[in-house]
Amino acid sequence: MGQKIDTQAVGLDVGLAFIHWLTGAENLHYGLWSGLEVTAGNLRQAQDAYTVKLFGYLPEGRLRILDIGGGAGETAKKLLALGHSVEIVVPSPFLAARCRETAKGAVVHECTFETFAGTGPYDLCLFSESFQYIPLAESLPKCARLLAPGGQVLIGDCFRTEAYRLRQPASRQPGGGHALAEFRAALSGSAFAVAAEEDITDAVAPSIDLEQQLFNVLGHGVTRVSGEIRAKKPLAHWALARLIGLFLSRRRRDNLMQRLTGTTRTSEAFRTYNRYLILRLQRREA
Repeated sequence: MGQKIDTQAVGLDVGLAFIHWLTGAENLHYGLWSGLEVTAGNLRQAQDAYTVKLFGYLPEGRLRILDIGGGAGETAKKLLALGHSVEIVVPSPFLAARCRETAKGAVVHECTFETFAGTGPYDLCLFSESFQYIPLAESLPKCARLLAPGGQVLIGDCFRTEAYRLRQPASRQPGGGHALAEFRAALSGSAFAVAAEEDITDAVAPSIDLEQQLFNVLGHGVTRVSGEIRAKKPLAHWALARLIGLFLSRRRRDNLMQRLTGTTRTSEAFRTYNRYLILRLQRREA
């Protein structure tokens, strides 16, 4: 029996190749669109502006940084260039390979943060759009064990607003993350307090519009080709549909077509259902 196709790895490979073609880098994070026209041509500039904003919250001095969920290594590469020591935790074998290639000089741990066995100590635990994927019961307590005295946590990520809980159950909305109220509660019971916080929701929200525009362009091509084949080669269309069905379930096909042709994922919906925060946390005073 053949091995199961890793659609996630394929999707990451294709997505990174597209982003690299478009921007010349492999950034997987949102852009900061303050003062920029929301076009594909400005994506690299917007993503660079986001990184500048995030790095503005780094503590002073040369840091030992644990980059948790380090994507394809672009952020670590920039941190290394600034003279910091960087270790990356990333669970995807594909992304781990990209990190080793992109962020030469960083130590790459191919595992989840929950199973990460390193002891540090580190001066900074960095979550750049990765905090949402780690259970609240695991993230901050583990950071407290890994950080050196005076060490801090830097988070740049989405959080869900109360409006998300009240949405229609079947509706799919952009963004993601832990419920903001639940995060605040977990933070209050943790070893950390907020040293600095900034809400950049409005500035990153246009990323959703640009992403959906790109998906809709792809969707137009897919539906146009599919319609042409259906009209002129119905047997070939049936065979192609059967072939696709071998690799993707109906639910996944429906979800994919929703992403390619849908119009509900907008910056306005993102602003309703999400808050995008940059938070720097420090240990509470004894």
